[in-house]
Amino acid sequence: MRIWRSLDDVPADLAATVVTIGNFDGVHLGHRAVLRRTRELADELGHRVVAVTFDPHPIAVLRPDHAPQPLTEVGTRCALLADAGVDDVFVLPFDREVAAWTPEEFVQRVVVDGLHARAVVVGANFRFGARAAGDVTFLREFGREHGFTAEGIELDGGPQVWSSTYVRTCLAAGDVEGAAEALGRPFSLVGQVVRGDQRGRELGYPTANVPTHGLAAPADGVYAGRLRVLDEGDPLHGAWLPVAISVGTNPTFEGERDRRVESYVLDHEGIELYDRTVEVTFTARIRGMVRFDGVDELLERMALDVERTRELLEGTA
Repeated sequence: MRIWRSLDDVPADLAATVVTIGNFDGVHLGHRAVLRRTRELADELGHRVVAVTFDPHPIAVLRPDHAPQPLTEVGTRCALLADAGVDDVFVLPFDREVAAWTPEEFVQRVVVDGLHARAVVVGANFRFGARAAGDVTFLREFGREHGFTAEGIELDGGPQVWSSTYVRTCLAAGDVEGAAEALGRPFSLVGQVVRGDQRGRELGYPTANVPTHGLAAPADGVYAGRLRVLDEGDPLHGAWLPVAISVGTNPTFEGERDRRVESYVLDHEGIELYDRTVEVTFTARIRGMVRFDGVDELLERMALDVERTRELLEGTA
């Protein structure tokens, strides 16, 4: 996969393409319906698929106080797009100048001149251009004059219309199963393991601490899930390890305010994950976050959480 981060990066001799455009945050099942149709059309025409996405999210520029927490950072989003059949990604740096482009300017610069599109596929409710004046109807009309077709695909999942907002709502309620249903896979976070206060190690439950860096995460609580190392060449690369995950600020201990995702790897005494890049997936919620009266009570509950994790993960992939 090639990833372009400006129009200047796009090869001047780029052959005709089939283009899909969207935020693609999370690359949920609704997005995958759009991507599936894009792939089908590209195969029919014999062209490559190029996905156009935005960084940062347009709302973060236009209405920063209302900007949603992203479900994925750009690197993970590109990997998910590749898994869904995309050949190349154009990550359009979104700023006030781009936001001021009229629909005509956007399509002419990006779709026609930049990516040489012969077909465009988007979600049926996709809007773009200054004041969100562009839509699928505009794309079809503009395409008739500039040599490409345009389709709008409904993001239906049966009775549910899948959306990134829906996934975030599930996560805010701790409903990781609901989020997984919309995503078509367990929700996950990707990040580098950092050194925390090592309190878990002192208690006999060493954890891999992964900062969220502003990404969406499940509600505070304890979850069952899995972790894998993503670093190529690492002895642990690719192997899914069962973990009990704590999300929150550790209310039992005073002075801790930073929200963190901490994963305790079951049955792997002495494992060291510092500085490794890992993916942590959430399978099921065990309980909400609780403030305990002391360390003994906390340890007793942590042992129960680990056993419950085993039960929930038993027999699952």
